[in-house]
Amino acid sequence: MTTILITGATSGIGLGLAQRLHAQGHRLIVTGRRQALLDEVTAAHPGMTGYRNDISDAGQVASLAARLASDHPDLSTVILNAGIMQSERLGPDQTPLSVAEDTVATNLLGPIRLTHALMPQLLARPQAHIVTVSSGLAFVPLAATPTYSATKAAIHSWTQSLRFQLEGTAISVHELAPPAVQTDLMPGQRSNPHAMPFDAFIDEVMAILTRDPVPGEILVERVQFLRRAEAEGRHAEVFETLNRNFRTPG
Repeated sequence: MTTILITGATSGIGLGLAQRLHAQGHRLIVTGRRQALLDEVTAAHPGMTGYRNDISDAGQVASLAARLASDHPDLSTVILNAGIMQSERLGPDQTPLSVAEDTVATNLLGPIRLTHALMPQLLARPQAHIVTVSSGLAFVPLAATPTYSATKAAIHSWTQSLRFQLEGTAISVHELAPPAVQTDLMPGQRSNPHAMPFDAFIDEVMAILTRDPVPGEILVERVQFLRRAEAEGRHAEVFETLNRNFRTPG
């Protein structure tokens, strides 16, 4: 039995992973911004612990880390899932800068701050795991969500450096890079026929997590066309196809 923290776990991929891992007998700690949703999740899953937390707030991140050290000293796995994705207009009639700033604070600074705060606790464990959540858009950006794509590219880069620096310690570092999945991350995404069915995604991820060893990059087959685009000389083509065929509401 492992004690696992999943941030942003009141819906979508975070909730799906929390439910599956909890069903396997692991102790789950979940966080989210909205207390009502946390209450619903923990009520439906007895034994699951929920903490209200806004990962974009440095003070709340520090408070969460202190509480975890006090109440859950056996924490050994952290899945940094919390994130936001919003479309942005650049150039004429541009979107307010606050949208980009909120995205950077949540998707990039949040995971970095929380990892830094939890590092002493994780290093004290005989074995620990950090799982970042990037995106297929880390490898081929979606122009309609420029800051989201940029933060996920940054998380991919940061994860590589984190993995390298933690070689020889008890902490293994992994990166989950989902394709578009049928969730509510963006308006209409849950019903988008081009997005991967939710249960199929969670099934495939859980199967990858049973491998020994778990790979550094946790990639379902459907995301490989984005992940391999650069290496296979298809980046320009994939970028053009992705961005000509996909539009988000302005």
